[in-house]
Amino acid sequence: MEGSVEGLQGQLKAARRNVFLLSAVQALLGAAPPLTFALGGLATYQMLGEDKSLATAPLTGFNVGVALGAVAVAIAARFLGRQAGFMLGALMGAVGAGIAAVALFRSDFWLFATGLLLIGVSGGFTQKIRFAAADASPSFYKPKAISWILAAGIVSAILGPQLAIWFKDLFEPVTFAGAFVALIPLNLAAILILAALKLPEAGVRTAEDAPVRPLKEIVLTQRFMTGMICGIGSYALMTFMMTGAPLAMVIGCGFSTDLATLGIQWHVLAMFGPSFFTGMLISRFGTEKVVAAGLLILMGCAVVAHIGIELWNFWGALVLLGIGWNFGFIGSTAIVASSYRPHEADKVQGFHDIILFGTVALSSFSSGKVFTAWGWEAMNLVIWPVTILCLVLILLLMRKTAVAKAA
Repeated sequence: MEGSVEGLQGQLKAARRNVFLLSAVQALLGAAPPLTFALGGLATYQMLGEDKSLATAPLTGFNVGVALGAVAVAIAARFLGRQAGFMLGALMGAVGAGIAAVALFRSDFWLFATGLLLIGVSGGFTQKIRFAAADASPSFYKPKAISWILAAGIVSAILGPQLAIWFKDLFEPVTFAGAFVALIPLNLAAILILAALKLPEAGVRTAEDAPVRPLKEIVLTQRFMTGMICGIGSYALMTFMMTGAPLAMVIGCGFSTDLATLGIQWHVLAMFGPSFFTGMLISRFGTEKVVAAGLLILMGCAVVAHIGIELWNFWGALVLLGIGWNFGFIGSTAIVASSYRPHEADKVQGFHDIILFGTVALSSFSSGKVFTAWGWEAMNLVIWPVTILCLVLILLLMRKTAVAKAA
């Protein structure tokens, strides 16, 4: 008994150390997405000629990169190990940031898109940090481990936009290049921290595990499909609106780039801030109700954005967009996670992430098209059919769950 207690304490000590290091890595690498979304569309807009409809296309490249990274990180982990895989992802982020900066000096649209694609691939690797933190922890410590990673997202939410504000004019008159250069030392620092990790092997299957079900059998269940569709709806709407908001504020309404960037900062804070109590809400009210609340908050975002184009309308809508995403996506992820067994996780997560980030990439691409063709008002209208569809699916799942409990 004493030996088992000592062994458990040793596991906990190692887990805390790894989670601390991974949280630091998350804080550094997580600064790239808010910086990229705050400045990427504006940087592209100034490169283009009369046709501005492709202003968000490099941001689509970023989201495509995230989808590719979600697959690449699994391949890298298999052949190199998770630690080396994460280091490779951080290195790709540094290279992508350097390419993006060079592209701005050359005013090269396609080179800029390539840079953002690589930053996105790095982001796909970063997406798996929360799973690495959980897998490296004893079962009772997993929720705390994930909470620490999410808490690091708050640091990223402040760090990314502030870097954009501080360094965007570093190489004036080449606007925005300095902000992407500022990402390079963050990625290199993350590599140094990752070198100190001692991660255990993940995904080891035991003899007691049930047989692995075919992927088709898992993904066609009502629970998985509802979770995936609601998660995709929440994430795609968030990306669609977040991508277009800086363009609407600066190009459409004449607000400064700094005000638009601060709007993104408030938005990202709202994305991660509720995570400290989202898990508690799920435990108390259930995942389906939390997802439904998130969808209703996204509708509130559409209402606030619809009633005016003052600064508070944009910032208020972006805050509601972040909170709605948090409830909707975390709740949906919990629904998806409850639809498969631990040893089925890799293939199901891979399938889910490819569909998710592929759809998110399309949403960021269509954001610029819709804004250029019909404006900010039309973008707000897109929220309604998506949230209504997701609400219907959640209500049907809640009904099925209630019937199953009553039986």
